[in-house]
Amino acid sequence: MSSFRDLIAYKKSFALSMEIFSITKSFPKEETYSLVDQIRRSSRSVFASITEAYKKRRYPNHFVSKLTDANMENGETQAWLDASLECNYITNEKYQELNNQSEEVTRLLIYMINNPEKFK
Repeated sequence: MSSFRDLIAYKKSFALSMEIFSITKSFPKEETYSLVDQIRRSSRSVFASITEAYKKRRYPNHFVSKLTDANMENGETQAWLDASLECNYITNEKYQELNNQSEEVTRLLIYMINNPEKFK
């Protein structure tokens, strides 16, 4: 693996973040500085933290710590998806799709956290 961009977790979290960016364009204007900013920030932080972790992969404790941060931000993104659904900004189908993608990222992150030696 020559780049963080080769990591499946990076690719999937980046794609999820871009999809969230796209759908939040249709959210009400009054949500611009609250829900929209929060969900965009947390979803972007996932792939950014994975990048930081990859750059620290020679130091397992740092690697795991940054991956834990990525997982935390992914969880926050899920909470904002819950709010988006409850406010009727997204359909149940879109919610399920995005939440499933986020759950897949969670599984990938947990694998990386439990197997840091495979990413040196």
